[in-house]
Amino acid sequence: MKIFAKTLFHPEQWLTNQVICVQDQHILSISDAQEIDYAKCDETHDIIIPGFIDIQVNGGGNALFNDKPDIECLTQIFAAHQQYGTVGMLPTLITDDFNKMARAADAVAKAINTEHAGVLGIHFEGPWLSAARKGVHEARFIRPPSDREIALLERNDIGKVMVTLAPETVPASLITQMRELGILVFLGHSNATLEQVNEALDAGAIGFTHLFNAMSQMQSRAPGMVGAALASDASFAGIIVDGHHVDPSCCKAAFLAKTREKLMLVTDAMALAASEKMRMDFFDTHIIRSGNKLSTPDGTLAGSCLTMIDAVKNMHELCGVSLHDSVYMASHTPSILLGLPNNEIGLQSGAPATFISIDKTCSIQQLWNRGQPIKPL
Repeated sequence: MKIFAKTLFHPEQWLTNQVICVQDQHILSISDAQEIDYAKCDETHDIIIPGFIDIQVNGGGNALFNDKPDIECLTQIFAAHQQYGTVGMLPTLITDDFNKMARAADAVAKAINTEHAGVLGIHFEGPWLSAARKGVHEARFIRPPSDREIALLERNDIGKVMVTLAPETVPASLITQMRELGILVFLGHSNATLEQVNEALDAGAIGFTHLFNAMSQMQSRAPGMVGAALASDASFAGIIVDGHHVDPSCCKAAFLAKTREKLMLVTDAMALAASEKMRMDFFDTHIIRSGNKLSTPDGTLAGSCLTMIDAVKNMHELCGVSLHDSVYMASHTPSILLGLPNNEIGLQSGAPATFISIDKTCSIQQLWNRGQPIKPL
């Protein structure tokens, strides 16, 4: 199959008039149209971009990982988000009991063992958080680390392991231990001081979960976690660009401080994402959807109903960041964080033929998963 792209994403720039040759589910080659008779191409598309990688996905398509931590739930969540451009994800377990953590790990292990292409690993958001910055996490499940929880993170069959923790609740030595095990330690849901954050970064933490949200804020003489994150050149940060979690001006400021090399778009999606439902049960309360905003009855933000294509569009249109940089932060940056091999990602020879066609308004026109076309909703 030959696909003609009027505009094609490359990490460094847009390329024009390119032909993608697909064979045996992989990209055989990408060539300038001058070298190939593009009139003989099977399809023509305006803009071709790589698929998105979302490192924080709680749910979608009316399924929440905490409610049903099994492979059927993972399949339902991924199918919902795939329609909006997500080709890889870290299913995210919100703070819960140890049994849920173990079941979630088993589900991810099964998905990876059966080569479920969308599951790249697992993200445990908690339970080692600060009660003062818990957001919608259940206070009764917030706790110090235990030996069996550390052993769970050490499993070698659950892909990439990401943990969100509050550094004031975890010894720096444990952060170092986790990093030596290859665990991606992110900081969040925290009231930490600048000094506590920097100690955690020195110990091996490498990023921040949903920057600005559920963390100590930046003030002129007390930078807090937000100030530490913006000042740290080496650390990554995820950000929820849905127009509710973070003001567009703050999103733009984060982009200028972190650059596209370290800032990643995430959804923090709940079950109501990629769904028409307006309400979902959540532990001892419920979450209500109003427009594209999710909150509990007391007004607390409760994840999002965001999809990755909307995150890209919002970063571009609401925050004034170029479309190229917005796509980069949804695809290239998370792949770097996760250490995905070059031949498994992006638009390049040898990579799986998994990519997206969009128009100039960021609307998805067509998706391909390993060469197989998927019609968007």
